[in-house]
Amino acid sequence: MKEEEKHISKNDMFIENLSPTDFNSTIDRLSKEIANKSWTVSNISDLQGTLYKHGKEVLPIKVFSLCHPNHSSKILERDSERIISSLMPCRISIYEKYDGKTYVSRMNSLIIASSFGGIIKEVMTDSANEVEEIIEKTLRVD
Repeated sequence: MKEEEKHISKNDMFIENLSPTDFNSTIDRLSKEIANKSWTVSNISDLQGTLYKHGKEVLPIKVFSLCHPNHSSKILERDSERIISSLMPCRISIYEKYDGKTYVSRMNSLIIASSFGGIIKEVMTDSANEVEEIIEKTLRVD
């Protein structure tokens, strides 16, 4: 992936990549890579569709909520760690901008993981690395 195709926000909390394919193809490619890595899509939020129902028009945007039970169970089985459940599941957003291009964004979980220790840091780091692999393969130009 070319560096100019990757944008990290000023505060480093979010990462955005330009997709080499259109909106629907990016969704298809992401779905395939999620399955290949044995992750589960727990929900897909069609924000364009939701806003349209409320009389608002925005460009296409879908947010994928991903879960991997081997990772999430390590946190959710412990009362002391459940406090970070509001960061779960992992989310990947695919959207179009007015430039006509499709983008993929997500929270920079490695930054957040670095502020924790123990099992939270371990799980968030492992899951963030896997999500980055999924996105890298999604964005790979064949």
